[in-house]
Amino acid sequence: MPKSEKAQAPTPPEGAEAGPTFEEAYGQLEELVREMESDEMSLADLIEAYEQGIKLHALCQQRLEEAQGRIEIIRRRANGETELEPFDEASASKAGSDPSASTSGSSSPSLRSDVELF
Repeated sequence: MPKSEKAQAPTPPEGAEAGPTFEEAYGQLEELVREMESDEMSLADLIEAYEQGIKLHALCQQRLEEAQGRIEIIRRRANGETELEPFDEASASKAGSDPSASTSGSSSPSLRSDVELF
């Protein structure tokens, strides 16, 4: 399986101990899929490539979750100070999927009285 060996042995960039970045892992996954779709791999090689693809997919998911955890919402207070809040996935997904959430009397960041819009 000479073509997919590079996808099986991801090497971390210098100074990074956690492995490839999202972009590197995603690129390796795309290349692996192209090789698998080429109909030039034996069944044993396809199974190995599939296993590696599952690992790369899990790594991509992990990198996306790490990035999401680092997102911060910047909120400008009425007195002009900027305050950083950790990203709250539950309230963001509720506000994005429930249009009535923005019109209710809840204390969501968009309805707070201490927020200056302009």
